[in-house]
Amino acid sequence: MIASVPRSSRAARRVCTSADSNERTQRHGSRLPAVSITLGALSIASFWVIGLGFTLGAAAIVCGAVATSRATVADDEAASLRALLGVLAGVAGITVSAIALFPMPAQL
Repeated sequence: MIASVPRSSRAARRVCTSADSNERTQRHGSRLPAVSITLGALSIASFWVIGLGFTLGAAAIVCGAVATSRATVADDEAASLRALLGVLAGVAGITVSAIALFPMPAQL
């Protein structure tokens, strides 16, 4: 006859949770490259709103720059390219906003 030892469900959850969170962190890495791309795309899409395209573009550039300085992103080539794409989208958003809003002060 084999005796079974009752296991505490709290201890099992704690071990699984910490292992799952470590695996999740290694698998996903940083979210800043995705945030940078999103902010850059929004800055391009909102070029016609005075100041919003500039603000979102600057935020995309900052998020992309911070993301590339992190070790988790620097080691991951795909994440590094996403961060660079976010920076480029932010620059494009600022440029498009400047071009679209340049003639506006003449009309005011």
